[in-house]
Amino acid sequence: MLDRTIAAIQPADSAAMRAARELHARLTKPAGSLGELEELSIRLAGLAGACPPPLPTPGAVAVFAGDHGVHAQGVTPWPQEVTAQMVANFLAGGAVVNAFARQAGVGVTVVDVGVAVALEPADGLLIRKVRAGTRDLAVEPALTREEAVAALTVGIEVAGKLVDDGAKILLTGDMGIANTTPAAALIAVFTGADPAEVTGRGTGVDDPTHSLKVSVVRAGLERHTPSPDDPIGALAAVGGLEHAAIAGYLLGAAARRVPVVLDGVIAASAALVAAALAPDAVAAMVAGHRSAEPGATVALAHLGLNPLVDLGLRLGEGTGALLALPIVTSAVRVLHEVATFDSAGVSEK
Repeated sequence: MLDRTIAAIQPADSAAMRAARELHARLTKPAGSLGELEELSIRLAGLAGACPPPLPTPGAVAVFAGDHGVHAQGVTPWPQEVTAQMVANFLAGGAVVNAFARQAGVGVTVVDVGVAVALEPADGLLIRKVRAGTRDLAVEPALTREEAVAALTVGIEVAGKLVDDGAKILLTGDMGIANTTPAAALIAVFTGADPAEVTGRGTGVDDPTHSLKVSVVRAGLERHTPSPDDPIGALAAVGGLEHAAIAGYLLGAAARRVPVVLDGVIAASAALVAAALAPDAVAAMVAGHRSAEPGATVALAHLGLNPLVDLGLRLGEGTGALLALPIVTSAVRVLHEVATFDSAGVSEK
């Protein structure tokens, strides 16, 4: 499935992008006056191969959940049990992602791709556990190659399911205590940045814990020497199950030519993996917001993506992606609904 999905990902349609750019020039507004929104709508036309592109509604957010062996290194003060507890909170509708999703009219699907404990079946939960958490990347590879591919495949399948169920735009979400540590490691691998530059404070750790976290990331990279030329190998060595599943989710969206809004640093690190596997997949990606985690900015710059919202968020769950969704919809709606100078009888300069 991974190979078929990658083969299905095509470059953006240059003719549709040209048509969108020309349409913008005829609309009743000064050329370029909508800034990044114009470029976003042009990119989405290229993804869809149509001008105007389809309105990106309804949306669906998938929150991929997994645990991490590197938690044993003390990189976060939060207990590992919080991952499963927060999954229960998502399913009960009590998390921030649920509040934002209700505001946006978006459904929330939680995917257990690697929670350390067994979860009971529930409405809104897809149990697709590859294994009960990763191994400790500071000691051994976090995953085998086969497990990494299995998690990628979970993401592809979830993207396909949500699109088949009617979603016109997908949003990423994540949950996993200690997951910013593998995210930092992946970002360092694929961008070449120093671990100290891309390792943030996650849930808000103190200075000693942050220093420890940087050293753990650095030690993991030195132990495994992952290469960006072997994306699956790098993902297996230092990644997480939710990172892998989100990478597959991005590839699945790109193969279906459906836009996908990235949330925070976990999604940004997964996007680097997806782009390494299929460079044209970036055409489907929209950077929802600029996470307060420093690695997210480094990753987005490497991908050439400009974040739509910058509010200092660092929660994850899909919250930043949900806040950005109305902006994405507005960008496309302009091409559908704004009159041209000729049709409105407005004089041009």
